[in-house]
Amino acid sequence: MKKLFVFGLLACAFVACEKKSATTAMDAKVDSLLRVMTLEEKIGQLNLPSAGQFTTGQALNSDIAKKIEQGSVGGLFNIKGVAAIREMQQIAVEKSRLKIPLLFGMDVIHGYESVFPIPLGLSCTWDMQAIEQSARVAAQEASADGINWTFSPMVDIARDPRWGRISEGNGEDPYLASEIARAMVRGYQGTDLSAPNTIMSCTKHFALYGASEAGRDYNTVDMSRHRMYNDYLPPYKAAVEAGAGSMMASFNEIDGIPATANQWLLTDLLRKEWGFTGFVVSDYTGVSEMIAHGIGDLQEVSARAVAAGLDMDMVSEGLLTTLKKSVDEGKITEAQITQACRRILEAKFKLGLFDDPYRYCNEQRAKTEVFTSDNRATARKIAAQSFVLLRNEGNVLPLKKQGTIALVGPLVNTAVNMAGTWSVAARHAESVPLLSGLQKSVGTQARVVYAKGANLDADAVLEANATMFGKGLNRDNRSEAALREEAVRLARQSDVIVAALGESAEMSGEASSRVNIEIPQTQKDLLQALIATGKPVVLVLFTGRPLVLTEESKQVPAILNVWFGGSEAGDAIADVLFGEVNPSGKLTTTFPQHLGQVPIFYAHKNTGRPLTGKWFSKFQSNYLDVPNEPLYPFGFGLSYTTFSYGDVNLSATEMTARDTVTASIEVTNTGTRDGAEVVQLYIRDVVGSITRPVKELRGFEKVFLKAGEKKTVTFTISAHTLSFYNAELKWVAEPGDFEIQIGTNSQEVKTAKFALK
Repeated sequence: MKKLFVFGLLACAFVACEKKSATTAMDAKVDSLLRVMTLEEKIGQLNLPSAGQFTTGQALNSDIAKKIEQGSVGGLFNIKGVAAIREMQQIAVEKSRLKIPLLFGMDVIHGYESVFPIPLGLSCTWDMQAIEQSARVAAQEASADGINWTFSPMVDIARDPRWGRISEGNGEDPYLASEIARAMVRGYQGTDLSAPNTIMSCTKHFALYGASEAGRDYNTVDMSRHRMYNDYLPPYKAAVEAGAGSMMASFNEIDGIPATANQWLLTDLLRKEWGFTGFVVSDYTGVSEMIAHGIGDLQEVSARAVAAGLDMDMVSEGLLTTLKKSVDEGKITEAQITQACRRILEAKFKLGLFDDPYRYCNEQRAKTEVFTSDNRATARKIAAQSFVLLRNEGNVLPLKKQGTIALVGPLVNTAVNMAGTWSVAARHAESVPLLSGLQKSVGTQARVVYAKGANLDADAVLEANATMFGKGLNRDNRSEAALREEAVRLARQSDVIVAALGESAEMSGEASSRVNIEIPQTQKDLLQALIATGKPVVLVLFTGRPLVLTEESKQVPAILNVWFGGSEAGDAIADVLFGEVNPSGKLTTTFPQHLGQVPIFYAHKNTGRPLTGKWFSKFQSNYLDVPNEPLYPFGFGLSYTTFSYGDVNLSATEMTARDTVTASIEVTNTGTRDGAEVVQLYIRDVVGSITRPVKELRGFEKVFLKAGEKKTVTFTISAHTLSFYNAELKWVAEPGDFEIQIGTNSQEVKTAKFALK
């Protein structure tokens, strides 16, 4: 035993020595460059323009090329392909004075060419291994095609489904979002950032962007520090702890100062309190947009940004064009610019670019490691896990491969929409639409017929705004009535109807906020006409946000929420519809009954007058016209089998801060199919020094159970599990009573009580 202990100490010492050696080598390289760099060259490293897409040969004569040669560019983004990237890198390392290589970034958000479900969909797998694997595949493909930096993961907590970018995040819960943030950073960066098949992550949007007022993109955010620390900041902190190499400042203001120039945020919190050592980049034109915020002209906001802790300017070129003047006028020091430049150079060193600037430009890798059959198979498997079965009255699903199946709706046959928003590198034409997926799945066993039935929206202008970036739906100019009649005729001749309705890929995402979060009316009218045929109807719902489905939940027997499933969406949907895969997705956002309930989320606070009985009760916190409850709660999701939960068993009913308590529960698959269940642990702090939520997620485990099988799921509860940020923003576990709640979603739980002494 002593020998093993000594060996362990030696191994730890070796690793520590290795890290110290790498840091020493990095410092030596960066110091040597900084000693010979002019002020202009240092400022140049802080500049991140968007290059656009060049074909080979064009780059040499571009304005960007001239700036690179002058040392006025630190990195580029929006270039795809090894040939174009190599050409740009060659200018930097062969023609510029100091031969400093460039960073090459891209929005690799949920896959590269092999596209996975949108992040909100991925989060509904509750499977950290699968989520990490999706990022690992994305890094493998992107790095093979010349990219070494991704603007992901987005970890903004979002509790208002009007906000379009809710589709890009991980839902409403800080605990789950923190686990996903760690998984994504691990997937992108691996264990060795200098390896040629890893890429640097960029956690965004720092911070609080998901709380934009009125759900309107880019809008103001204003909240207490207590809410920040407990509800909104944890996922960013988790990404920092996981080693994220860079952070992106958000568009919104915090305490009246835009995040891009907020010293408390970028320096006091991020660097001093959390110990972040990477670099911070602005969002697209985030620097120049501060002029519209009203805090100064371009020179003023640029100086304020660098003084606050921003290191790189995306697109605005405010730093490039004004910082030297600000130094001359004493508004900022060269030392501050040098510090920002140091962080950019360190990132390039960590990526191995000084050793080999072309390490990500291997054309053989680009030919053999991108959009492979294995990667697409992985995307298909993970997509099927992300779908959430919201309703299945009468066990309409799974479908049988027999008879005639009518596929109806504007989302049935649109390959370009399957990847969802922020799929900039996708091969959209090669994505699998629902029609192809079902046809392949049934083969000759059943007949599949198709009618569009409705446009995305009756308003052609709204549809155009919701189908940008080449993701159109081939609008049919016939009347709404004519489109419906054709679909109904087809449906009447069929045995079952699958209605593919909802949003288009770009109806959610950036700059796609909505005040009406229902299925567009023309599609609702189509659905009503299909229901009226008397045939069983399955609603396959495409969406990038929670929708109000109150009518549909009462009238449609089966609803499968498929989000936007990625490259292999059509095949994955067919896998679930026909029962080859048993759905196991669980919601990570609350679905409201009515828009007027928004924002709605499970971890709310009690009021001094909480509703104690059934709705309605005068002088208690409720609505006159709608109950408080959501339509579908956080954590909800059905299966083709059923699960029962026993009682919660605690190892003790009291504990001290040094102890742990285990909470266990027996879960049984009581149905006839094998399936996976996400067992969820919630904790309620009954009395606190500040008010506490009615419950908070503090653990989960996804378990696979064969039909009839039982498993005991155990959670270990420590003082850390019970901790929160108090009024002084100290991380504390306060003595008192706690409720342990374990169940299938945030509303259906079994409860036990214990005390922290």
